Amino acid sequence: MSLQVYSTLSRKKEPFETIEPKRVRLYVCGPTVYDKAHVGHAMSALVFDIIRRYLQYRGYEVKHVMNYTDVDDKIINRANKLGCDPFELAETYIQQYAQHLKDLNILPATVNPRATREMDEILKLISDLIAKGYAYEAGGDVYYRVEKKADYGKLSGRKLDDMRAGARIEVDERKENPLDFALWKAAKEGEPAWDSPWGKGRPGWHIECSAMSGAHLGEQIDIHGGGNDLIFPHHENEIAQSEAHTGKQFARYWIHNGMLQLSGEKMSKSLGNLITIEDFLASHPADALRLMVLNSGYRNPLTFNDEVIGQAEKALERLQSALKPAAPGAAGISPEALKALDEQTTTTRAGFESSMDDDFNSAGALGYLFELVRVINQARADGATDEQLKSAQDVLEELSGVLGLRLRLEKESHAADAFVDLLVEVRQDVRQAKLWELSDKIRDRLAAMGVQVEDAKSGSTWFWK
Repeated sequence: MSLQVYSTLSRKKEPFETIEPKRVRLYVCGPTVYDKAHVGHAMSALVFDIIRRYLQYRGYEVKHVMNYTDVDDKIINRANKLGCDPFELAETYIQQYAQHLKDLNILPATVNPRATREMDEILKLISDLIAKGYAYEAGGDVYYRVEKKADYGKLSGRKLDDMRAGARIEVDERKENPLDFALWKAAKEGEPAWDSPWGKGRPGWHIECSAMSGAHLGEQIDIHGGGNDLIFPHHENEIAQSEAHTGKQFARYWIHNGMLQLSGEKMSKSLGNLITIEDFLASHPADALRLMVLNSGYRNPLTFNDEVIGQAEKALERLQSALKPAAPGAAGISPEALKALDEQTTTTRAGFESSMDDDFNSAGALGYLFELVRVINQARADGATDEQLKSAQDVLEELSGVLGLRLRLEKESHAADAFVDLLVEVRQDVRQAKLWELSDKIRDRLAAMGVQVEDAKSGSTWFWK
């Protein structure tokens, strides 16, 4: 089966066909940097990292653009509240977010444009929209004429008449239509501002993404991504601006991830129910969050609570367990058992690809990986050697890496390693003497110190938890 992708625009899965063969132009809306990033931001970043990694696995060259909104009402208001420079505030949070992406093993974007560094492109785009009659100047502001675009609302499924009837918009007599949105905002006292043909001011939120996408990816892109909370008005307005400017379809596929929910509510700054990325990583492995996203499916809402986190951490440990070496003195498994292991390895790759080809069904792909884990661990328990395990373990590690999981994390050596080796060896002698109570006591005391012991027919192995 060829890769099928669900597009919000068509509301169905479509065969994935790129503008240029084997090249993907991917634009993903990044954060507005006015506060610490939360795990909801991480969810969206992880979703598109997984998508990008799979496209690269499938042989596509991906040019990935993720912007930073570094001038905005929220940034200005918070800077005023803190008594600091808005540009310095934005820079602080950009650097923090970049580090969070690294900690989460998210591939760096090809380009990270910022609104403040793309002002020439923004001004050219606005000027063109005015010249074509899609925008108008009013008292130093510039607005987009939504009624000029006949198919306005096609992404969100909203109709202008319905929006107008249900609008709760503050009356602005300078607007031709209450639904018209700002492309340029006239400067206010004490705010950052740039020169423009309409006087000093700064860009509206929506125009910056159209300008940055066009500047770095061209007039048309393959995938535009972001959270489903951006469908309207942000992405709707991007379509209106970009297509009015070029006369061409802006994005072939619109991919939107679901929202992260805490206690049944969307996680957001306005609700005050945030868990920052920093706080999460202080207590949990980064791949636990990735596994939560993988197991949920990118279009679904993701429940965030201690139970779900705990399940993800156990799942991570199970995946990692399959990469452990053979038991000491392993004698090997039969040719028939080895054939079964090899067949499962082949089945896993085929099932993994089939699942991911179905609109990046990562939950289905994980199911195939865990089945391979089960067969690997059974083979080890039956006495498989390192050589016999290697092929299956290599495939497991490779496909886990396609999803961005890091199963072989470098662990620090402990001064107590040699002592633990001795205790496990003594415990093996105790088990042979059938002193089960003493054997269990040694195992439990080691577990309390963070050492997990696993027993197999050929002997016992251990590792730091």
